[in-house]
Amino acid sequence: MTVRWHLARARRMSVAELVGRSRDVSVRRQWQRRWAKGRPGIVPGVAIRSIPFKTPLPAPATARVPAGARRRLLAAADGVLDGRWEVFGVTRTDMAPAPDWFLDAGRGERAPESGYCFDIDIRRGSTPPLLKPVWELSRHHHTTVLAAAYHVTEDERYAIAAAEQLRSWWAANPPLTGVNWTSGIEVGLRLVAWVWIRRLLDTWPDAFGLFDANPVFHAQLRAHQEYLAAFPSRGSSANNHLLAEVVGQFVAGCAFPYFEATDGWRDEAAEVLARELPNQTFPCGLNRELATAYHAFVLELGLAAALEGEVSDHSLSPTVWACLERMTDAAAAMVDGRLRPPRQGDDDEGRALLLDAPETARWASLLHTGEVLFGRAAWWPTVLVDDVRTPLWVELAGRRPAPPRAVPRPELAEAGMAILRTEGSDVDDELWCRCDHGPHGFLAIAAHAHADALAVELRAGGVEILADPGTFCYQGNDRWREYFRSTIAHNTLEIAGVGQSESGGPFLWTHQAHGRLEHLSGLSGGAVAEWRATHDGYLRLHPPALHRRTVRLDRNRRQVEIVDGLETTGRHRCRLVFHLGPAVDCRIRGNGAALTWTADGRSRKAALALPGQLDWKLVRGAETPLGWHSPAYGIRRPTVSLVGTGHLAGGARLVTDLRFLDTAEEGEP
Repeated sequence: MTVRWHLARARRMSVAELVGRSRDVSVRRQWQRRWAKGRPGIVPGVAIRSIPFKTPLPAPATARVPAGARRRLLAAADGVLDGRWEVFGVTRTDMAPAPDWFLDAGRGERAPESGYCFDIDIRRGSTPPLLKPVWELSRHHHTTVLAAAYHVTEDERYAIAAAEQLRSWWAANPPLTGVNWTSGIEVGLRLVAWVWIRRLLDTWPDAFGLFDANPVFHAQLRAHQEYLAAFPSRGSSANNHLLAEVVGQFVAGCAFPYFEATDGWRDEAAEVLARELPNQTFPCGLNRELATAYHAFVLELGLAAALEGEVSDHSLSPTVWACLERMTDAAAAMVDGRLRPPRQGDDDEGRALLLDAPETARWASLLHTGEVLFGRAAWWPTVLVDDVRTPLWVELAGRRPAPPRAVPRPELAEAGMAILRTEGSDVDDELWCRCDHGPHGFLAIAAHAHADALAVELRAGGVEILADPGTFCYQGNDRWREYFRSTIAHNTLEIAGVGQSESGGPFLWTHQAHGRLEHLSGLSGGAVAEWRATHDGYLRLHPPALHRRTVRLDRNRRQVEIVDGLETTGRHRCRLVFHLGPAVDCRIRGNGAALTWTADGRSRKAALALPGQLDWKLVRGAETPLGWHSPAYGIRRPTVSLVGTGHLAGGARLVTDLRFLDTAEEGEP
């Protein structure tokens, strides 16, 4: 990173954070001397307690796994046995008997495997290799899949393969050595995986030798726990990374109480979790990073920790459980009828614990868990029971399905999200629209936010019509990272050729736009639902400009109207963009467009009337870049973007009208 980036990053830190980071530098230098002597993670004179693993899964858990979920799990595990596992759109074929733990398979480059971990520069911008896919494999999700396959079949092939993966990783990654020791979140997630691998392999005769009586594992465990105790994420970086760190520490402390320091580490982690989980959650239950995938990630982390505490007699506080219940209700409130969440902010496909085939519906699984632990509310969507993780989680803690709860749908507007939707149980005809008026993100750097104030995301029957672009990448290409989180990549108005918020780097915003809700009505029923909001991101222009947007959903007419207003004393060049989902075909004529798509074997269409004050063109897959959609991390595909350009004065009013048609109706606008 440049000197300019370091200065910008330092400006977002408090004095306490700067002091803490300075202390970290000093400790890392002390640890380097210990590492050089070959003693990282091992403190002389500290004995390992002789305590057997006390929290295996009860036998009935396997009988509760649905047949479809079991079949998918075994197919994924068999793929690993055959050497295959997909990481961010790239299929690794070197997984058996164990992979190259430092290979960025997409680029064919290797990350540093030797050297003191804190001497490795992990912020090298576009220089290969990419660290994200290297780190992802070392989270051991493929190994928990193997262990889960053993648990539901007792086929020793899966247990032997899981053990080989662990032994290979431990040998290739000595404590504090190489790139896989450079990030605390990775350290914490590995501990969660190792606890569950031990649990799932409990009936395998060699499990005791692999874990409980294995000095190599003891050294790795001790080093991981010491690392987390010494280097917590601080200040402006204390987001989901901090939660992953303390959850890993807590879960390992509950399951593996080997060391004299374990109780203290575990209890401190519990205290931080009890403070930080509510701190990182709005009262309505939404995660404060306002990146929807991280809501799921944090909820998974919290549930894993809470259930571990229950089964080990180290129960977390009622505050944690209440927060997890609110988070589950928030998840139920924001998904569409097909249980697909909004695509707000960053999404790196991060999982806290994978016990299912990767393609298993993640949000359905989370809601299934919530339904059993907390009880469903009457307004919840229907959840089909089809995952492995929920039966294992709830059987571990001896839970039985909770009774229904009479709780209202949470008001997500306090977190800057409004969901306008049609009523009724037919998900094929559901219109679902997310409107964004929230704060830009969490903490001073808002690391996972996008410049998407007043953006809309619209679906019909679960099909993306006006689509959020997704994320695509975190590192490796600054141009693509900047595009996918830019204002022009979202369904909103860009003014004067600049974004609403100013980026200072891939995970740093130096100026943040904030929205303000002005009006919200009709969410609970009636013919019309309406939302109106403004944001302050363009008040820094000369002359200042204020963007106001109104979205109106007419349920009876199946019509969505978007009205954009500009308040300024001068004139500005503006671009209004609507990004169509990848399933939508478009024919544009003048200031109108005919949209068609197929859903569930039926042809669908809509008429889109665009503001006549702008000149409209269709862009697809331009290298500008513009006209791109990322369905998953590491994948980008061209899609249609409708771009309207013009110079607008104060008082301008741009009206966009989208009407969903019966197939018998004329589709031209």
